[in-house]
Amino acid sequence: MSSQMPVLKEPARKRMGSRKLLTILFLLFIAILAVLFFNSSISKISEIQIEGTRFTAEEEVGQAAAVAVGDAFFGTSSAEIEARVGTLPPVKEVAVTKVFPGVVKIAVTEHPVVAFELSDQGEMTALLSNGTSVDASNDELLLVDKPVLSGWAQGDPVKAELTKQLGQIPAKQLSDLSEIIPNPSNAYPDRIVIYTRTKFEVVTAVSVLADKIEALNAVIETQEPGKITMLLADTYVPFNNEPIENADSEQKETTQ
Repeated sequence: MSSQMPVLKEPARKRMGSRKLLTILFLLFIAILAVLFFNSSISKISEIQIEGTRFTAEEEVGQAAAVAVGDAFFGTSSAEIEARVGTLPPVKEVAVTKVFPGVVKIAVTEHPVVAFELSDQGEMTALLSNGTSVDASNDELLLVDKPVLSGWAQGDPVKAELTKQLGQIPAKQLSDLSEIIPNPSNAYPDRIVIYTRTKFEVVTAVSVLADKIEALNAVIETQEPGKITMLLADTYVPFNNEPIENADSEQKETTQ
């Protein structure tokens, strides 16, 4: 008894040619969209907003950022702009935010002002906590709660270090310091004299100022105005006691 062989169906042919064509057309479409996007105004920087500057001109920030209206929005990263603006001496921190489409926001935080200095020409200079000097002649926000530095030579490294030390002093204690003048000695080349708004005269050194400020504040809060010496040892003599010239103390200091 014979049996009929089953008819084998031919496998369906895959339409490889159609799929490849669709893939090519899709990629071509994406490429055209990308070209159109990057050549349109929507992909360009349309506005640069700069905020937080007081002693740094917005033009300086813009030049340092190295971006301008019309540049490619995605051409420079936020981190790159932050690094560039951060090289400006008065700048402490920078935060760059991109808001699509087209807006670049640059928020600057400058080093705080710790003192002021009046030049022989009558120009007011603000001294920042990192030692940077900036012009403050046209600043309407000059504060009276910062000390004034008098008698300092241009480029004095002790003055630069002093501004850094002042930056470590709390604002409340810093506000009581009225004037600071250099008073170097053999033992203390960085010795200074501080006059306070509470009528004290303080002899100390830049290198120990940050460590002595708490003790100084304690004396000011509990004693009558007088002369305070804070060097190797701390002494206090009220003005109403007519302090005697301490020649022995000066001699000991110069030999230390």
